[in-house]
Amino acid sequence: MLWVMKKPNSPLYQSKIDEENKKKSPLTLSQRLGLPDFVSPDVWRASVGELLGTAVLVFMLDNIVISTLESDVKMPNLIMSILAAITITILLLAVFPVSGGHLNPVISCSATLVGIISMSRAIIYIVAQCIGAALGALALKAVVSSSIEQTFSLGGCTLTVILPGPNGPITVGLETAQAFWLEIFCTFVFLFASVWMAYDHRQAKSLGLVTVMSIVGLVLGLLVFISTTVTGKKGYAGAGMNPARCFGAALVRGGHLWNGHWIFWVGPAIACWAFYLYTKIIPPQHFHADGYKHDFVGVIKALFGSDA
Repeated sequence: MLWVMKKPNSPLYQSKIDEENKKKSPLTLSQRLGLPDFVSPDVWRASVGELLGTAVLVFMLDNIVISTLESDVKMPNLIMSILAAITITILLLAVFPVSGGHLNPVISCSATLVGIISMSRAIIYIVAQCIGAALGALALKAVVSSSIEQTFSLGGCTLTVILPGPNGPITVGLETAQAFWLEIFCTFVFLFASVWMAYDHRQAKSLGLVTVMSIVGLVLGLLVFISTTVTGKKGYAGAGMNPARCFGAALVRGGHLWNGHWIFWVGPAIACWAFYLYTKIIPPQHFHADGYKHDFVGVIKALFGSDA
């Protein structure tokens, strides 16, 4: 019976051959770009999670920015960073089962370059994230007073602000070049120090989902604290590291939020490509995949010619 089932003319044998040929056949351009994702109901359903998740993220984060700066505390940047880390961790855990928990064009772009998701899915996600960010900014505008909205720029990403001076209005903030490099460095560190743990199935499995997402939130919180503290410039809101969040506030609030807005897109894009190059350079297997052959006792044994 076993011999009959494995005969070249048997359906089981032919099915196995077809599967092997399918694996060997090169992917078409349509498959590599993931064009079928544009008509996949599951992908669009997942994008709803990205949309709503980003809307809540923008509403919460911008609320945190305004609340901590408005409150009378000695280190509002530290409080803001801690609350941001907690909020991001919770939202990532909430959206991860639905769409993978991106909530950020940086993650979607990076995941596309690495090959985790298709370019088509990334486009759908990024559009959903931008729409969600705009909805979150609209929700925030609806609940804050006009004076708070104007004073804190709706919690958006700013390089400069206009303040009253002795001889008229003056512009204060950070220079474009400094903000640009900060955006690149902070986004790269974000990808390097935390997101790679989620990409690497070995680390993700050993650490666990909650731990990985907590580390992502913690690293983002630290980078927010560093970028806002080290510069010490009033008017600079810190590294955005999330173009959608910056876009949502700029679209709703407008005005000076569009000044240098390109930095919050180009900087992260460069960081994504730099991180992709890093992933192509590092070895695909763990450097201890072949065991610990340089173990000290083993070196001593080899030195004295002992195999025991």
